[in-house]
Amino acid sequence: MEGGEEGIKETLLNKRYYENCPGCKVDLHKAGQRGLPIKELFTVWVVVLGTALPISSLFPFLYFMIRDFHIAKREEDIGSYAGYVGSAYMLGRALTSVFWGIVADRYGRKPVIIIGTFTVVVFNTLFGLSINFWMAVITRFLLGSLNGLLGPIKAYAAEIFREEYQALGMSTISTAWGIGLIIGPALGGFLAQPAEKYPATFSKDSVFGRFPYFLPCLCISLFSLVVAIGSFWLPETLHIHDSEMPPQDSYKALEAASDTKEGNESIPKENLFKNWALMSSIILYCIFALHDMAYSEIFSLWAVSPRKFGGLNYSTADVGEVLSFSGFGLLVFQLFLYPLVAKYFGPIITARVAGVLSIPLLASYPYIAMLSGITLSVVINFASMMKNALSISIITGLFILQNNAVDQRQRGAANGLAMTGMSFFKALGPAGGGALFSWAQKRLDASFLPGNQVVFFVLNVIEAIGLLLTFKPFLVVRQNT
Repeated sequence: MEGGEEGIKETLLNKRYYENCPGCKVDLHKAGQRGLPIKELFTVWVVVLGTALPISSLFPFLYFMIRDFHIAKREEDIGSYAGYVGSAYMLGRALTSVFWGIVADRYGRKPVIIIGTFTVVVFNTLFGLSINFWMAVITRFLLGSLNGLLGPIKAYAAEIFREEYQALGMSTISTAWGIGLIIGPALGGFLAQPAEKYPATFSKDSVFGRFPYFLPCLCISLFSLVVAIGSFWLPETLHIHDSEMPPQDSYKALEAASDTKEGNESIPKENLFKNWALMSSIILYCIFALHDMAYSEIFSLWAVSPRKFGGLNYSTADVGEVLSFSGFGLLVFQLFLYPLVAKYFGPIITARVAGVLSIPLLASYPYIAMLSGITLSVVINFASMMKNALSISIITGLFILQNNAVDQRQRGAANGLAMTGMSFFKALGPAGGGALFSWAQKRLDASFLPGNQVVFFVLNVIEAIGLLLTFKPFLVVRQNT
């Protein structure tokens, strides 16, 4: 046993282990770690979930919130204003993601994670207390601007796990993200307007009666508060080396450490914009992010809109039920099916198949609206579950490609760059999706792609473009050596 520990220390010696460096301490822990890193997986999962929950929790009730603000002059215009609120978060995140990536590379992943989770606590709570349209837009914008942890948490996951578990770590992020984007709307659907749904528990004169959309936001903020406090005990993974030498006295150890330092830290950082393996994966990520965010906005608006406009006439609770079922199905798929498929076919082939299957699935949505009763319930639940599972299959593969395209020194900046591009496209998603949805409701009698058919046709065009770009020569894959 002692010989094994000595072997680990000797290996780390050759990798320039510094006693007071937090990143080196993590490397030392990883070198001696055996078995599945359950604690680390759970930590990453919870942090990402706390960030993902507020992003789409508003979708089930946003239509009704805009209606209550009385800013839309016509019912058909509600979708456009809802899109502006949905886009505010992503616009704020797009403007600051590179900044937070640079902060993570300079000062560490942990401070950015802590600041991001506390941001959710403050501004998600204020959003639930919004009294007008502009307060809702501003609080969502500030929430996006100050919560910059999604890029750094991907770098963190690439560093906290041993190499053989890095793909699992990235899968954990995409799983938590996907489930957060499902549970969030479910909470919004079930807990919004509690005085109307649960009059025996919530009075119309209570704070939840006066602020009908506060309860789901409060629940998410309380969860994020627990995550924020727990984040103080996270280990830092960034390597911070000063002039101290490794804690060994032998000339051989000093020489090995010195040679490694000269051979590694003197290498100039690569221009990320010239790294096509990174840039091609980021562009793909942006296209699929635009599609997914537009879909999330459109699905919720479509589900709650009246039958006369081609919608399902669902309540917020009905939407919550659909999205809850989708979340459970997504969890089962990601834990048991996706790892097997990705192992045999690889992330790129898996993403391509997912893109191909998404197109006919989305094309069927306008016809699903013609169903009713139990048939509608079964079909829409299955379709929603399938769509989210296919989307997560694509995103997971792109996470892995992005982090493999750069070394640790630039992972925070690279993920920040990816978040900036993705956030700009996701900002376009709700605004464009809302505007497209409102326009579609005004052309129900059109001869070509009437009503909602044009909405899902445009979504499929975006999906097809992303699918085509997963092939060479556009997409370049760089393997880690």
